[in-house]
Amino acid sequence: MKKPFILAFAVLLAIGTADAKPKKSSPKTPWQQADSIVSAIRKTNFPKKTYRITDFGARAYRPDAPVALAHDAINLAITVCNQEGGGTVIIPDSTYITGPITLLSNVNLHLEDGAVLKFSTNPDLYFPAVLTRWEGIDCYNTHPLIYAYGAQNIAITGKGLLDAQGSNSNWWSWCGAAHFGWEKGKISQSGRDGDKTKGPRARLLQWGETQTPVHERVFTKEDGMRPQFVNLFRCNTVLIEDVTLQNSPFWVLHPLFCNDLIVRGVKVINEGPNGDGCDPESCNRVLIENCVFHTGDDCIAIKSGRNMDGRKWNTPSQNIVVRGCKMEDGHGGVVIGSEISGGYRNLYVEDCEMDSPNLDRVIRIKTNSCRSGIIENIYVRNIRVGQCREAVLRINLNYEPKEVCQRGNNPIVRNVNLENVTCQKSQFGIILNGLDDVCNIYNINLKDCEFNGVKPNKRYGGGVIGKEGKYRDIRLNNVKINGELVESPSDVN
Repeated sequence: MKKPFILAFAVLLAIGTADAKPKKSSPKTPWQQADSIVSAIRKTNFPKKTYRITDFGARAYRPDAPVALAHDAINLAITVCNQEGGGTVIIPDSTYITGPITLLSNVNLHLEDGAVLKFSTNPDLYFPAVLTRWEGIDCYNTHPLIYAYGAQNIAITGKGLLDAQGSNSNWWSWCGAAHFGWEKGKISQSGRDGDKTKGPRARLLQWGETQTPVHERVFTKEDGMRPQFVNLFRCNTVLIEDVTLQNSPFWVLHPLFCNDLIVRGVKVINEGPNGDGCDPESCNRVLIENCVFHTGDDCIAIKSGRNMDGRKWNTPSQNIVVRGCKMEDGHGGVVIGSEISGGYRNLYVEDCEMDSPNLDRVIRIKTNSCRSGIIENIYVRNIRVGQCREAVLRINLNYEPKEVCQRGNNPIVRNVNLENVTCQKSQFGIILNGLDDVCNIYNINLKDCEFNGVKPNKRYGGGVIGKEGKYRDIRLNNVKINGELVESPSDVN
């Protein structure tokens, strides 16, 4: 007798459930989105097994003994650790001279407090070449000092020092500039005669434009194409924590096509040419926090490939959070470009300090009509700047105007937002370098910002907003320059 009642109740319940509207979740603020990105990053996890490099034959440096290179022992320890399921390879508290190191899956390369790895500057150790990218173009080039390809769950950690020993007497002169030690007749990326239009770098750019097969783009020692310090290629779940890196031949940290990357508590000291601090390229879900950058180029520079190669892979960098960092010398504090043909979306920068007469810009976006790509959704807040040399914000769609390339690939920069950014000294507040024939800079918003010590300039007039080319929808809300409120510029230029 109870079955009809039960059936009727079930039907009514089903009807009621069908009619009930699902609750709409409130849209997330940009900073809630940033927290979600950080929460979604997969974290490294290693077995407790340890492998000390001294057990594999590594010998500490002694000034009264012949140099014993440690990279064979280090790479053997990494291989055994990997084959036995993973763990931590320990660099003990001593100084070791080493050649190139290759990381493998499930290995944490850990430098004890007081440990120093000094990398030999003998270029013969870094050949044959390996697959990588150089300034956004695919090629086989000099083996990076630390390299990984296709590895999962890897780390470089500890309070130790990684010293590439770059100087004008070795790697740095390969850039081809006299003030970095190059003299005519020496190898360099511009060739022995210094002709930038015909040297190895120019050849690489041409290979990219003509889409020469990658297996034919092979460099040798004679080409003078400097290696990255750390290049992690197509790696997932990566941690770089607490180490100090200095005197790199070229870019310092170059994650390429990586997902789930954390760079935390790292210090980069590198005054060499093209000495970018951290260059995530075509990477997704990245956290860079509590780091210090003192560089000869951009502190953080986000990439996604150059020209034809970038458009071919069409892999943007995206979902990158930068917080709690300190930027000293550098061409830019946080930079997007210039090799950004795959585009970029979703950058969150907060609670950083920047201060140096040798820091050119705070936030910089640089690209050109060789690249294409959409750069969007940039959020910056709570940035304290003592001084920078040029501008707090610069968006440049005419970067490197003499580059030989296929033009007409116009980039777009949109939805850039700065809030509570203060600077005590700069030449400009904002510089916008738009294209002349199309309006591809738009929806740029500054709120509650104050820029002091801004100086007038002949090129741009008042030094408040330097502008060339076309732009629109530039909104200034409670923005002060030299203590005076500034109105938004005309809607379209």
